[in-house]
Amino acid sequence: MKFSRKLSLLTVSLVYAFAAHAQTVRETPNSQFRPTGKGWGELDNVATAASNGKAGGGASTRSNLSYHGGPVMTAPKNLYYIWYGSQWDAASQNVLTNIGQHLGGSPYFNINTTYYNAAGAPVQNSLALAGTTTNSGTYGTKLTDANIASIVSDAITAGKLPADANGIYVVLTDHSTTATSGFCTQYCGWHDHTTISGQDIKYAFVGNAETQCASSCGATSPSPNNTPGADGAASVMAHEVEEATTDPALNAWYSNLDGQENADKCAWNFGTTSTASNGAKYNQTFGTMKYLIQQNWLIASTQRCVQHYP
Repeated sequence: MKFSRKLSLLTVSLVYAFAAHAQTVRETPNSQFRPTGKGWGELDNVATAASNGKAGGGASTRSNLSYHGGPVMTAPKNLYYIWYGSQWDAASQNVLTNIGQHLGGSPYFNINTTYYNAAGAPVQNSLALAGTTTNSGTYGTKLTDANIASIVSDAITAGKLPADANGIYVVLTDHSTTATSGFCTQYCGWHDHTTISGQDIKYAFVGNAETQCASSCGATSPSPNNTPGADGAASVMAHEVEEATTDPALNAWYSNLDGQENADKCAWNFGTTSTASNGAKYNQTFGTMKYLIQQNWLIASTQRCVQHYP
């Protein structure tokens, strides 16, 4: 998930730097991009070469999401949290636990049911918080992408969490921990997959921006639950879980124009909001708690950002 539009000019320059670094064929008006899981796309050399010299759809058409044949998490899904770091407070954990317990089955998560796999089977609106574990900081406070994968692997191989092919494992970091590949400067979270214990494991990184980059990763003040870092992370978590559901291997649902996935299309777009008693903006209620959660991309009928479906 790319950081807030407040730093959009820097985002654009970084995105193009990454695209230029990745490309090995000349970009054309019909160039095709694929997702990276971090909110920007990289040039798809094979697809771009195949499109050379051929008339393609306009930018508005290619901006829509299309299905590219990869796996989709259509079955009921299990959500697993790994609380990383030693500076988590109970209130922040409660905010993130509550949304994890109530996201599945909600009208908001139901937006994902408009997506389907190669057999035409739709995503089921079923997501359960099935397990949590802690890691007090075995890899320090500056995590590489490889460290984050290892945190997930360690939890599974140690038996703290099961090896679940229908699971989405979220590494939630405390406010003193960062990710060195671009947290706060290029993204607020990301998702990927890897093989662990013989299973294809889907996982995500979600950072806590409260003391590191509150203005760029969505933490608001006041925040709906008076926990700015956790309230901001809740929206990022929803973003990554949605993408892991519809594009778990980075080859299913995305835009050819820029490689964006469903939640990327609506990043930092909150739609209609209400005002809580503490003055904070919110647009979703999960359980008894209020949240400011980005919209998600609907592919039924006219493709667009929505807060719920139907």
